[in-house]
Amino acid sequence: MEFSVQTANPAKAETACLVLPVYKGSDLLPSVAKLDDASERLIGQLLERGDFDATLGNVQLVPFAPGLGAERILLVGLGERAKCQEAAFIKALDAAMVALTKLPIDEASATFTDVPLEGRDAVWKARKTLEAAERAIYRFDQFKSSPAKAPSLAKLTLIVSDASDAPLAKQGAALGTAIGQGINFTRTLGNLPGNVCTPRYLAEQAEALGRDSQGALDVEILDEEALEALGAHSLLSVGRGSVEPTRLIVMKYQGAENPEEAPHVLVGKGITFDTGGISLKPGEGMDEMKFDMGGAASVFGTVKAVLAIKPKLNAVFIVAAAENMPDGAATKPGDIIKTLKGLTVEVLNTDAEGRLVLCDALTYAERFTPASVVDIATLTGAAIIALGHHATGLLSNDDDLALDLLDAGETAWDRAWHLPLWDEYQEQLDSNFADLANIGGRPAGTITAACFLSRFADHFPWAHLDIAGTAWHSGKQKGATGRPVGLLTQYLLDRESDAQVENSDA
Repeated sequence: MEFSVQTANPAKAETACLVLPVYKGSDLLPSVAKLDDASERLIGQLLERGDFDATLGNVQLVPFAPGLGAERILLVGLGERAKCQEAAFIKALDAAMVALTKLPIDEASATFTDVPLEGRDAVWKARKTLEAAERAIYRFDQFKSSPAKAPSLAKLTLIVSDASDAPLAKQGAALGTAIGQGINFTRTLGNLPGNVCTPRYLAEQAEALGRDSQGALDVEILDEEALEALGAHSLLSVGRGSVEPTRLIVMKYQGAENPEEAPHVLVGKGITFDTGGISLKPGEGMDEMKFDMGGAASVFGTVKAVLAIKPKLNAVFIVAAAENMPDGAATKPGDIIKTLKGLTVEVLNTDAEGRLVLCDALTYAERFTPASVVDIATLTGAAIIALGHHATGLLSNDDDLALDLLDAGETAWDRAWHLPLWDEYQEQLDSNFADLANIGGRPAGTITAACFLSRFADHFPWAHLDIAGTAWHSGKQKGATGRPVGLLTQYLLDRESDAQVENSDA
């Protein structure tokens, strides 16, 4: 999506469509009031007569705009002014952008940066506007013989009333475009079928990102032979039952002025299809297990955003990719495997495979002497029971890191919720035959899964994001969401800001 920022009287803006956010009642935003005056109270009359209901998310196209520079206007309801906070703002944004994509226009203008939100500046509002625009134009129909016509919308102009906000809006729009494109990249990887998006396909995507990065991204792919020599038997055990070979994908981004600066590491679970293995899942809904690489997809999307934004920090992105299938070579319940760390694991359930690939990836991350490590995984159905589909589950061995991630989620409006990681839960992983079992029973399933991973993250600040409830939608709206690319990108940008402050103080 191309964007521009203008400081202008919106009544004079020449555009194919001007998007106007409107509160319920007669309280008009200053920019909308200017338009109302210039159009002989067109908007005010629509509201007074009840021809437009400004309930949150409602939209209405006015195909003619007499007295205005715009060819047409699109009204979008903000609901009651007193209740218009971030969630309402984003809902209105999404509704407006979806409506724009249905119009036969290739450019439009919007005044969302003028909506007052406590604690949110023009950077944030412009960022969310372009993110919403990028999400709205996304289509996944490459496997349809007759795909629907693609949206023609290609450019969005942000109109700001205060000239001092223009540089901030440009900054935010650039961020929103980069993050929105990263989100869409994640959505595409998630939506691809398992017969296309395999571990080898993910490795090819990493190599393509490296080639296109102009040297900013160094990519290394560890195949099964390399993993065997390394001793990553836990990761390899998950893919034993598949004809698709397992891969460990490592992407290194060097953006800090000091090349020796400790990197921040993101680790993604990349189970490109999960049958459950020998502990076979029920057939109903199993097609959605193509989304079980949502953690890996979000790492890829974050890489794409980072390459566009070019933050001044070092980061390592690791994806543990495998396909979990049942055959004569598959790992069986009761098998004992040795991890890269040297701990042995009794596999009580082969459908608890995500932690088996992540534990070796976390151990591998240790070699980078990381400043922090965050793993992202569609790990447990228990996370959906606990948090539904709104919040990502967050667990950590470091309270400061947890707070940093929570703050990043609030800024990105890609929120997480902090769950406990107390020692009392660890005993649920006790095994009679190995150092630990790979499941801890039904109680606190999300927590015990994180407890398992914590055994492999004892030498660095570590956090785990369980995105089982947030990585995709089911039902009529089935498809990958692109979460938590916004949270992860914001987390890295915040670390860049922290480093700059520390360097200036030094």
